Amino acid sequence: MKKILLRIFLLCFSRIAVSGVAPVKVIGATTVDTMLAKGLLDKGVKFVDVRKPEDYKKGHIPGAVNLPVHDNFTSETLSAIVKKNEKVVFYCNGVRCQASSIAAKKALDWGWKSVFYYRDGFPVWKRSGLEVEQ
Repeated sequence: MKKILLRIFLLCFSRIAVSGVAPVKVIGATTVDTMLAKGLLDKGVKFVDVRKPEDYKKGHIPGAVNLPVHDNFTSETLSAIVKKNEKVVFYCNGVRCQASSIAAKKALDWGWKSVFYYRDGFPVWKRSGLEVEQ
C-alpha cells in the first residue's frame, strides 16, 4: 500500500514540477492568438516583450519594448512605456513561458484596463513568418 501511495505522490508531484505551462487565460486580460496580435500591432497597440534582454536582442516583434518581468518590472517602468488608459500586449517565449501571464496580471492589478495576453508569444510569431526585428 505504501508503494502505491508513493507512486501516486511521485506521479502527481512530477507533473506539477515539470508542467511549467503558462495559463490559457489571465482573468481580466484578453487572450489573443497570433493573427489577433498582428492586427493589434497593425493598429498601433504597444507591445511589451517581457523576456530577458538576451532573448529580445536575438529577435522580437517589431516596435516591441523590452521590459523583463523579473527585472525592474514596476508600475512606474510600465507607465513609461504605455499609459493606463492605452491598450497593451504582453508576450514572452510561448506556452512554456509564464512571464507574459505574470506581467498581464501585474498590469491589471496596477490599474491597466486594456490588457492583452499573447500566450503563444515570439516563437509562434516567428514560425508564422511575420516580420521580426533584431
